[in-house]
Amino acid sequence: MARSPIADFLAAPAAGPILDVRAPAEYAQGHIPGALSLPLFSDEERARIGTAYKQVNPDKAVLLGLDFFGPKLRTLVEQAQQLAPGQEVRLHCWRGGLRSGAVQWLLELAGFRVNLLDRGYKDYRRWAAAEFARPRQWRVLGGYTGSGKTLVLHELAARGQAVLDLEGLARHKGSAFGSLGQGPQPTQEQFENDLAAALGALPEGQPVWVEDESRSIGHVHIPPPLFAQLQAAPLLVLDVPRAARVPKLAEEYGRHDAGALAGAVLRLRKRLGGLATKDALAAIAEDDMDRMVDLVLAYYDKTYAHTMAGAPAGRPTVPVPAPTADPAANAALVLAAAATTAPEKEGGKEIKKSLNL
Repeated sequence: MARSPIADFLAAPAAGPILDVRAPAEYAQGHIPGALSLPLFSDEERARIGTAYKQVNPDKAVLLGLDFFGPKLRTLVEQAQQLAPGQEVRLHCWRGGLRSGAVQWLLELAGFRVNLLDRGYKDYRRWAAAEFARPRQWRVLGGYTGSGKTLVLHELAARGQAVLDLEGLARHKGSAFGSLGQGPQPTQEQFENDLAAALGALPEGQPVWVEDESRSIGHVHIPPPLFAQLQAAPLLVLDVPRAARVPKLAEEYGRHDAGALAGAVLRLRKRLGGLATKDALAAIAEDDMDRMVDLVLAYYDKTYAHTMAGAPAGRPTVPVPAPTADPAANAALVLAAAATTAPEKEGGKEIKKSLNL
């Protein structure tokens, strides 16, 4: 009946898959990345047990739970055998209490080797919060919309650099067009769980590259302790000419459905203004992606310039002039800038002057 603290539990993949015995709704709201759902109770059963616990007494709730548990014994074992053919599992519920203890007893009776997470999923959430607050050597990559920052991060990762892809974890590119071509975004809880796992997998003592983001990426939010670190970290800003960014974005947006593009433009209509919105919608109808992008960039460039002008005083900021939006070439440029430029206190003024902010 092994009970493991969260660090040991996560670091032991050889101990089998993680089985989450909480109710389906709990699992859907947020779970340990990679965990498989093996619910002991349905959502309705869990609600009834909770009502009995609050309105009658704990003993009544336990007896009701046993009524639900008894008929499921064989089914649970068969499901576990399908999920873990090696018959070794890591197991947890919410607090490491009755639910996981009952399933542990059952699976061990059926011949499984079970490693139980001490204090349950709640401890994973505490571990995640600690990961958000842990200091790291961040290198933040900024630049106007269309600079290809995400592709540069991928190129940096291919070159062996440590990279955190926030937009990949959020399944959103952070703008009104950010959901195009993406699947549904995770819940806030699941985003935090996935983010913590990605942070925990980063190498120790090595700078980590991350894209400059606002606090929100679509409908998920960067946890405040991590966001505060990113806002204070050195910022390397790709200065890609608009003439190079327009065709890149036009080619990217041209892959998407015209109706989805029009919907994204309409979400910006209050910021673009009536005339620009009308012209952008007309450009989409005429399949003139360059014109549509040029109209929308007028808003995004102004917004980014305003954001840069209001950057925290004293934040180390380094300009990286880039003639094109080529990710391989720009990865080399930002690596060279990071290696040769020591951020100065006046870095913020330097970059604002370079980008005409």
